[in-house]
Amino acid sequence: MLGALKSSPIGRCLAFLMAMNFFLSGLVINAAQCVLYYGLRPFSKHAYRKVNYYLAYSLYSQLVFMAEWWSGTDVHIYIDKDDFDKYYGKEHGYLVMNHRYDVDWLVGWIFCDRIKVLGNCKAYAKKSIQYLPTMGYAWKFAESVFLERNWDKDREAIGTQVRELAQYPDPIWLLLFAEGTRFTEEKHAASLEFARKKGLPELRQHLTPRTKGFTCSVPHLRDKVPAVYDVQLAFKENSETRPTVASMLKGKPLEAHMYIERIPISQVPDDEEEAANWLRDLYLKKDKMMESFLRHGDWFVDSGVRRVEAFKLPRRCYSLLNVVWWGFVLMRPLLYFVVDLLASGSTFSIGVGVTVFLVLYFLLNNLINQTKISKGSSYGKTTPTTPSQSNSFSNLKQD
Repeated sequence: MLGALKSSPIGRCLAFLMAMNFFLSGLVINAAQCVLYYGLRPFSKHAYRKVNYYLAYSLYSQLVFMAEWWSGTDVHIYIDKDDFDKYYGKEHGYLVMNHRYDVDWLVGWIFCDRIKVLGNCKAYAKKSIQYLPTMGYAWKFAESVFLERNWDKDREAIGTQVRELAQYPDPIWLLLFAEGTRFTEEKHAASLEFARKKGLPELRQHLTPRTKGFTCSVPHLRDKVPAVYDVQLAFKENSETRPTVASMLKGKPLEAHMYIERIPISQVPDDEEEAANWLRDLYLKKDKMMESFLRHGDWFVDSGVRRVEAFKLPRRCYSLLNVVWWGFVLMRPLLYFVVDLLASGSTFSIGVGVTVFLVLYFLLNNLINQTKISKGSSYGKTTPTTPSQSNSFSNLKQD
């Protein structure tokens, strides 16, 4: 019955109001972040970062609400339990994640919310994203790492921003999609061509990782960020629902499977080329795991990786309470305004109201489109993945 309601016109109206609530509250949060960034941060970074944690959480958790409360999406977690109890959510982490789906970042946020680090999630992102209202501005004020795909500029930006993030008073998780863009068949073909030219391993289910961002970051992480977290996410191939933001907005549940391994950063070599090879070795392992999951629905059958048992973490109520609060603050007066506007009978007033709603609809649709794979970056057309060639890898070889 609930599923039928979500797919009905009433459900679509509720989804639109939920999206509008997110957008309008995002603008309010952005304004508060802007005031604090220029008014508080110059005097106390520590205080600014403490406050901004809650502002960022208030925005991000609305998307978590949409994913886990509205759509019913859940995550099966595959983590060593001893490591989970000892480290997760208690230290800075540098995440290396596969980039295959429209919603891989959002599924990651569900997990981050459940271990209480969502407000301090950071990422490497294209510089153009920082100019998008709500999410782009929020990432900018949250000190994410923005890149231009110009290595001379990016090297300096990475060094500066990573050093800043490592000084955060509370645990942060910094996300790197080392593939540089989301997986598609076209990009995979370009990746294979590049790998053959450079003598690099040919990955079946991933793109050849771009190593520069990783190797440039690691020196600034040492002694400050204790571990690299290898994150591998997948959805079963026989699922009837496509893993997209649009599916979640329609209230369709997804079932994600996320494997995470904590790797002490001391295991990453100091030498730049050796660190690049270390990352390529990691992607060989990731590729075997993805092959195994796509064939069997199991990470471990064919991958040679030690099996860990899946578990789930309970939802937290804060994302739900946050959405209800913003709805009370913003949506209630907005709906009253719309009713008064319609009741006025003024053609001009109604026209202005319709125009405003159309503009909001266009902006919301644009934000959703930014999550689609078709909107991702090209692979290997603007900058090379890596300038070096190496035939020296560990024993993780492809079949």
